This record gives sequence, C-alpha cells and structure tokens, in this order.
Amino acid sequence: MAESFHPDCARCPRLVEFRAQSRADHPGYYGRAVPSFGPESAPLLIVGLAPGMHGANATGRPFTGDYAGILLYQTLYDLGLASSPVSESADDGLELLGCRITNAVRCVPPQNKPVGAEINQCRPYLIEELNAVPRGGVLLALGKIAHDQVIRALGLRVAAHKFGHGAEHALPSGLRLVDSYHCSRYNTNTRRLTAVMFEQVMRRARDLSAQATTTSS
Repeated sequence: MAESFHPDCARCPRLVEFRAQSRADHPGYYGRAVPSFGPESAPLLIVGLAPGMHGANATGRPFTGDYAGILLYQTLYDLGLASSPVSESADDGLELLGCRITNAVRCVPPQNKPVGAEINQCRPYLIEELNAVPRGGVLLALGKIAHDQVIRALGLRVAAHKFGHGAEHALPSGLRLVDSYHCSRYNTNTRRLTAVMFEQVMRRARDLSAQATTTSS
C-alpha cells in the first residue's frame, strides 16, 4: 500500500540518528527526509538514489548543493524542463517544467550507502510517487539501484528488466522506464558518463513523456 511521505519519517533508526548528527555537526543544514521536487503528477519522474550529505541533506531539495546536480539541472534547463540551469537552494525560485525529481531513499545514509532494509523501508514513498505518474508517463532511473527499486516498487522482477545506460522498458502499468548511469562525480570524471551521453538519454525521456502528454490530452 502506498504511504504518504513526511520529512520527519522515523522508519530507519540508523538514518534518523545520522541525519540528527548532521544537523549537530552542521547547524543550518536541512537534515530531514528530503521531499520530492517538481509538479505532482508530472509525466516524467526522475529517480535518484539518496540525498548527499552536503547536497540535498543540506538544502532540502534533491540534487541541490552537490556535484551531481550541476549536470542534472543544466541538462534539464537545456531541454526546457527547468526554469534555471543552476539549483542553489530550496527557495531560489527554480521551477521544474513537466518533470519531477525524487530519490529511492529519502534520508542521507552514512558513506552514501543505504543498506537493503533502509531501501525497503523507503519503498512506500516511491510507490506513492509512481502512482502519481499519469498512464503513459516516463520514469528515468539514475543508476542501477534506482532502477531496481522502481522495478520492485511496481511489483515486477528485476531479472526480467535489466539495467543498462539508455535501456528502455515498457512496463505493464502503462509506464515506460528509461535507464541512465548516475550523474555522479565518479561517473563523469571517469568518462563512464559524459554530458553528451546524459543529454541524449534525458532528451529521449523528455520526448517520450511529451508523447504521453499529447496522447492523454
């Protein structure tokens, strides 16, 4: 059953303790479970892994304040999906256009590595997001963990939907899943993911979601 998100979620004791410690160590940090960003029921839902310690955990907005967000928001802006190429803070006035961003895990995890039980505990919030995507909409998974959690949240078998950069999956729910390598510093520095590669897969996801919007209107 879908469950409504709350920023003071206490489902994972380790993460609750860690985010409280982050507030103590860094006064002024948001330090709570991070809400999704963008219009509800958008035809394109972008799913990342988890908030970064000095990114979303600090600012309260997904991919804001960390390296991965630089490429993500610039690409969204270039494709007409964001009102600004830079996301600085949760109150900077930036708006997403026809897309929404969420994470498979809503709280910052130690060493940026949530454990399996924490991923599972957060799944109801992902289900809630997926249920809001209109039929024919598009899910863009940033990385294999995000991909796997989308598949599991939809009650499907991961083995039947293998992750691969640029891979597309038609889902029984009427949604379409598109995969991308995560836009992390490691992936871009090693050239596993280039700005051109990311723009291509993001453009594909945008175009598919635009088709869905046209079909449903």
